[in-house]
Amino acid sequence: MPQHEDHTRVVFLSLLLAGMAFALSQTVVSPALPEIQREFGATPTSAAWILTGYLLAAAVATPIVGKLGDLFGRGRVLTVVLLLFAVGSAVCALAPSLGLLVVGRIIQGVGGGIFPLAFGIIRETFPAERVATAIGGISATFGIGGGVGLVIAGLIVEALDASWLFWLGLMALPAAFAIHRYVPREETRKDAKIDWIGAGLLSVALASLLYGLSKANGWGWGDSRVLGLIFGGLAVAAFWVWVETKIDQPLVDMRVLKRRPVLMTNIAAVLIGFSMFASFLIIPQLAQTPEQHGYGFGASVTGAGLLMLPSTLVMLVAGPWAGRLAVRSSRFPLVVGAGLGAVAFGFYAIWHSAEWQILVGGAVMGMGIGFAFSAMANLVVESVPREEVGVATGINTIMRSLGGALGAQLVATLLTSKTLPNSPIPAEAAFTDAFAVAAVAAVLAMAAALAIPVIRRPQPQPVAATAAPATT
Repeated sequence: MPQHEDHTRVVFLSLLLAGMAFALSQTVVSPALPEIQREFGATPTSAAWILTGYLLAAAVATPIVGKLGDLFGRGRVLTVVLLLFAVGSAVCALAPSLGLLVVGRIIQGVGGGIFPLAFGIIRETFPAERVATAIGGISATFGIGGGVGLVIAGLIVEALDASWLFWLGLMALPAAFAIHRYVPREETRKDAKIDWIGAGLLSVALASLLYGLSKANGWGWGDSRVLGLIFGGLAVAAFWVWVETKIDQPLVDMRVLKRRPVLMTNIAAVLIGFSMFASFLIIPQLAQTPEQHGYGFGASVTGAGLLMLPSTLVMLVAGPWAGRLAVRSSRFPLVVGAGLGAVAFGFYAIWHSAEWQILVGGAVMGMGIGFAFSAMANLVVESVPREEVGVATGINTIMRSLGGALGAQLVATLLTSKTLPNSPIPAEAAFTDAFAVAAVAAVLAMAAALAIPVIRRPQPQPVAATAAPATT
């Protein structure tokens, strides 16, 4: 039930901090990967596990943690998740070897459950009129944290060293304390059972798919190992769906996922994730291309991150604003967000030769991503029963991650398919193609959003004052 106003504010700020900690850790390592590789004397393939291990752990943990929150109390489970995330961060920061660093990143990946748990806490404990706006704000941290991570990574590595990037994860500790202190305790469901078979099958399917996608650019899309991992993952996923329809208490109720608003929102999540992670790869690569080629800016890692700052700043406003717009029609912010993303990437495909063009396009893209992330979370939360919020929003987060993995690998393939003569530097046509593909993904996301049924919430009507009858 709704809680005290002061407690609501503290919980919201704590959830923002928790979401920011996870989102930062997802992208802050990418720009520093070459430095970490040199520090440990690792090969590029070995160093890539710093990202791959984290991504796989987050994908596997997110729906399972969401379900545990639905069964045993979201505040209780989120506190444990945040503590594990902080432990993983400390392990990474202190790791004397690459192997232990990867272990720390895998522990950090459990933090993937932060977002579905946060959405469930908001729906269960916040006043109804503030739910959409609060979810919008929390959703925006995924994009904001990702953008901030790219901006500050270079600054931290240049001023200190790469290990300091991981200490940022300790911001999860004050969030854990506040959530433990102020989130009302939920009763554990007496008949609660965990579908370990479903959890295991989903874990295998996601791990196979994501690992296959992460290796596609290096091994080649036609490589038998890549095809085996991807199609094997899809086969296990199909078997998982069949199993979930046959048991009494499944990890995921397939009837919920087949609902049109949830299905279309998950399709949009794949496509929006594709576009966002594509931008995280394309824009820094373009910015760091030497100027003499006529289309790069010769920027440093820090300079490339700063070019993405407008996108990050706009997301600060876009998420909560989209939440307020969702009060009238939940699909509207998603349609607008995907449309703005298509405009931004289309703009980039034509104009990308000046820094001001990158800044303007980034502002439009940031507005689009902020709107879309907020809308997707709200659409799922309002379309499922309260006992399914955690796992349903967890699946939506996974769809976004799958799209992101696909986008990053496909864009990497495009950028290496056309290079300058006798050079690994992508040709301008490669950047144009990559931006165009991201624009197409955003257009398809808008089409999926338009296929979501319109749900208009009734607006409160003013109550006419009536005179009380006189009494004597």
